[in-house]
Amino acid sequence: MYGIIHPSILREPPQMKQISFSQAEFQRKKRRTRREVFLDEMEQVMPWAELFAVVEPHYPKGKRGRPPVGLERMLRMYFVQQWNGLSDEGVEDAITDSQALQRFVGIDLSREAAPDASTVLQFRHLLEQHGLAKKLLEAVNTVLAAAGLMMREGTIADATIIAAPPSVMNQANARDPDMHQTKKGNQWYFGMKAHIGVDAESGLVHTVVGTSANEADVTQTEHLLHGEEKDVFLDAGYVDADKREELKDRDVNWEIAMKRGKRKAVSEESGFGQLLRKLESLKASIRSKVEHPFHIVKNLFHYKKVRYKGLDKNTAQLHTLFALANLMIAKRKLLALDGQVAS
Repeated sequence: MYGIIHPSILREPPQMKQISFSQAEFQRKKRRTRREVFLDEMEQVMPWAELFAVVEPHYPKGKRGRPPVGLERMLRMYFVQQWNGLSDEGVEDAITDSQALQRFVGIDLSREAAPDASTVLQFRHLLEQHGLAKKLLEAVNTVLAAAGLMMREGTIADATIIAAPPSVMNQANARDPDMHQTKKGNQWYFGMKAHIGVDAESGLVHTVVGTSANEADVTQTEHLLHGEEKDVFLDAGYVDADKREELKDRDVNWEIAMKRGKRKAVSEESGFGQLLRKLESLKASIRSKVEHPFHIVKNLFHYKKVRYKGLDKNTAQLHTLFALANLMIAKRKLLALDGQVAS
């Protein structure tokens, strides 16, 4: 409905030949659940055609063996898994239990079963093998930029720790070798870090990098910049980023938070101290936008602990999660654009 910008943003759910009695009864109920409202909204804002175009060249054509499950159905099932923080077995059970999810995915259980956990596993491995999760994020961002929702003049960079199982009670009698421990404050953590570069104007994520937890934030600064920004906003963990060899020639304005100890050394009663406090407060208010994507991924999508073994698999999942988080952040504006087009 967005013309040449976004022709598929209002795609209808996959239609089935004839609804069953249970589906007819479900559609006649008076109250819509929050899950139904969420799925209907995401149905409208997802750029389906662009996402299908990313995966379709690599998806099995069914020339040998049994015919594969339809790409649209698998992609929808994969997104349901990410939104709800489910395992491969968990998403199969959730779709079997919920008619709202069945309607979104396009499955009528009176005629067919939901794709099983092994099918979901194979689809996830397909995305990981060809690096498609990163391309899904790029496809979403291309659509959002074309709709005028993503600027490129400023970047905010930050990182968060994602916990990993520390137990060695497994077949290998060892922790995941890609995960490491790190100390933050007086607390030790074991896992990985999700580094993101966020558009300073809209708060949309444009870059995602996954590393082990012991990797210093400042070492990833170069990879979190897209190269077109004029201003870069960083917290105190990135002090002296502008002096690093790979970044010292960048023609940008570095807005890096002052370390707490250094700031406390300046008297707040003096004129300079009050001005410094206001300046740091202003920079912090801009940097706060980077917390919204983390909140969506960790709290709304329930991604507080890694599910898979290995850095590559978990980084691929992070690309998908932040692509979906971008659509959540831009949802209201996209729906408002739809209202303008419809009128």
